[in-house]
Amino acid sequence: MIHTLPQRSTLQHLWRTYLNPSRSGAGGETLSGRVAHLLLFLSASLGAFVTIGIVFILLFETIEFFREISFLEYFGSTQWSPLITSDQSFGVWALVSGTVMVAVIALIVGVPLGLLAAIFLSEFAPEKVREVVKPVLEILAGIPTVVYGYFALLFITPIIRDILNIPGVSIFNALSAGIVMGVMVLPMISSLSEDALSAVPRSLREASFAMGATRMETAVRVVLPAALSGVVASIILAFSRAIGETMIVTIAAGQNPNFTIDPRETIQTMTSFIVQISLGDTPQGSLEFRTLFAVAMTLFVFTLGMNLIAQWVAHRFREEYE
Repeated sequence: MIHTLPQRSTLQHLWRTYLNPSRSGAGGETLSGRVAHLLLFLSASLGAFVTIGIVFILLFETIEFFREISFLEYFGSTQWSPLITSDQSFGVWALVSGTVMVAVIALIVGVPLGLLAAIFLSEFAPEKVREVVKPVLEILAGIPTVVYGYFALLFITPIIRDILNIPGVSIFNALSAGIVMGVMVLPMISSLSEDALSAVPRSLREASFAMGATRMETAVRVVLPAALSGVVASIILAFSRAIGETMIVTIAAGQNPNFTIDPRETIQTMTSFIVQISLGDTPQGSLEFRTLFAVAMTLFVFTLGMNLIAQWVAHRFREEYE
């Protein structure tokens, strides 16, 4: 007579196959070992559980929003005024254009400065200079973004309006917010790019020097192309970081959802609109309140897409050396 063993559940299989501290190579089966192993597993899984929870909440509220507002109205219009009950409009492109414009200005400022700093630290800076300059650059990443916001509003904007005399610049404008945001993402670009440049083997540099190239020619024509995947990934990640920035644009760029490509005008980004709704003046559960989650889901898709593109670029164009 043949007896069949009961099938294990998925959780039992995972525990006995991968998580059980008593399996081969995991040490003795003790209570403290089991507790420690379980705590390590829960700690490693916390980020995944939190992400799943955030996505679930965003999806639920976004679905409720699109039961009242059509996709065509949301993605097919450039007018955004969900809080004006007499003339409500839900064209998200007014927020997307402001968000992308500020992020592009940030890259125009941050990418050249970040790459130049990375090349200097990797190829030209003496060790003592590098030990001083790199921590100073990284300090920029630790400055609160609310400080950056008021720096843009009270320092950069007066320079643009009064000293440079650029006509038509509003007090709240995308230009000053983008410039300061470029300074904010500079440490990310310089640090990641410098790591990518430093990972290029010394043999490539020596081969370039043997062919008669100068240090600058070696850095620009040999080392930089060899580290291109890491450099491009750092730029894409910086763009994603700029898209998700909140306080700088809330303080310096204003809160006027304006579909424009003129950086002198007041605009509103997706993050600054989320801040506006989160102040508590909008009734919870209303259509106006659910616009927060629809915009947050749009922002989430943007940043997720940028991160996935950065990972694809880093793996697709990675140079491997022996």
